[in-house]
Amino acid sequence: MSDTVHPVIVAIDGPSGTGKSSTSRAVAAELGLSYLDTGAQYRAITWWMITNGIDVADAAAVADAAAKPAIVSGTDPAHPTITVDGVDASGPIRTQEVTSKVSAVSAVPEVRTRITGLQRSIAAAAPNGIVVEGRDIGTTVLPDADLKIFLTASPEARAARRAGELKGADVSATREALIKRDAADSTRTTSPLAKAADAVEVDTTELTLQQVIECVVTLVAEKRAAAK
Repeated sequence: MSDTVHPVIVAIDGPSGTGKSSTSRAVAAELGLSYLDTGAQYRAITWWMITNGIDVADAAAVADAAAKPAIVSGTDPAHPTITVDGVDASGPIRTQEVTSKVSAVSAVPEVRTRITGLQRSIAAAAPNGIVVEGRDIGTTVLPDADLKIFLTASPEARAARRAGELKGADVSATREALIKRDAADSTRTTSPLAKAADAVEVDTTELTLQQVIECVVTLVAEKRAAAK
């Protein structure tokens, strides 16, 4: 029996505030896998649209510009990077303006086609495998992923976590924003936020981050053992 470890592709989906990013990065680091934050790519293209004066409420204008920006994602979980046209965008993509407009840009089919193609090529090129986090990875981007996980948590828990990340943000306002974002992402026509039929659902409401990480690492180990 060979000891060769086959590359493993792990898809982690779920709404904001469920611990997707922290979990995905930690799991990738622990298992020696690459890591891809697909949400950052949608934020990056949104930031480019705003910076270049594209009206993000005009779907046709967004569609026309979708192929223009050069978006490059670094996949080291210890130091994930993202550049747009050679410029480090990791800070600018986290602004409130980008957050408020990313759902509209993400809903444009041409944008999703462009970014999905990027995501698939990055996953295919990962030497040891990759953890890819997002909202439509298990359903649309990588439907043949070796392991699909869907993280959930109560709106209250998610709002508290997100408000904590945003330092001093109002929890109730954050909760309303999260629910609004969920609705937009879950009802869009192209690749809505949805749990894949073969995904393992993990409710993180009552779990610490470390418990969630351990749960996912165990699931990956089980999947690898079954594949031998």
